[in-house]
Formats: sequence, C-alpha cells, structure tokens
Amino acid sequence: MDRIEVNKNTVFNIDERDAKHYVNSQTIELDSINISSSETHILYQNQSFNVEVIEANHQDKTCKIKVNGTIYQTKMEDRFDQLLKNLGMDNLASNKVLEMKAPMPGLVLKVLVDTGVEVKKGDNLLILEAMKMENILKSTTDGTVSKILVKQGDKVEKNQILIQFK
Repeated sequence: MDRIEVNKNTVFNIDERDAKHYVNSQTIELDSINISSSETHILYQNQSFNVEVIEANHQDKTCKIKVNGTIYQTKMEDRFDQLLKNLGMDNLASNKVLEMKAPMPGLVLKVLVDTGVEVKKGDNLLILEAMKMENILKSTTDGTVSKILVKQGDKVEKNQILIQFK
C-alpha cells in the first residue's frame, strides 16, 4: 500500500489488488486519458479533472501537481519506505551535508552568513569569484553554520572546505 500526503495535511492510502484501485479502503472507478507525458485527463464520479505534473523529484518522492488550476504538493511513501520507518531506519538513507566545499579555485568576495545562523537549502552563503565571474554559492542542506573557514579576500582551491554545518 502506498501512502500519499497532500499539502502536508491530507493523507491518502492507495492500494491496487484484484485489478481494482482503492483509496482509503474504498474502491474507486475512474477513466483517464494521457494527454502528454505530464498531463492527464481524469473522469471520476461524473466530474472532469485536468491533472498536470509541474515538478517531480524522484529521489525525495515529492511532486508538485496542478489539478484544474490548483497546485498541490505531494509526497509519496511506498511499502518499503513505510517498513524502514517502522523499523526506525528511515533516516539512514539521508545524506546530511556537514560541509560546503569550493566547487572551483577562486577568490572569496563576500561571506553572506555568520556562525550560528540557521540556513535552509538554497540560501546564499558566499560569493566566490572564479574566472572573472561572480558565483553565489548556495546551501545544499538545512542546518546551522557551525564554522566559517574562510573570510573575504581569501584565495581557495577546488574542494577546500569553506563552511561547516551541524
């Protein structure tokens, strides 16, 4: 049985057996036509639904879909994810990033964070000049900055540790 969470507040348990589909233990019957690789038209209980996949992250098993113009954020757990969770092993597969390394040699133009600051994935951390271009390095993880190992004006080499997280 798959578990699908919609907008972090509604959960649907999806099951397929004996060539029938079940949602929260109730049989559902629907007709669907694939319009394209990302769009589907569904008829369910005499209602029409246009469903479009806007964004899909297969690694995180998350998806952003648009249903009749309304956008929903979904997260899926299959039976293996649920088993790992029940065994307390669901966090073993996550790769917590503990440090940010320089992707290329360059010059640190500006450090945009301080020690102790909480950052989210995608937050700007520092500006690195490389090959006469300014590159904004962003956080690849959620966490707290525990140590900043460079300062403005430092020259860095590729793979040199710039910032550590906890």
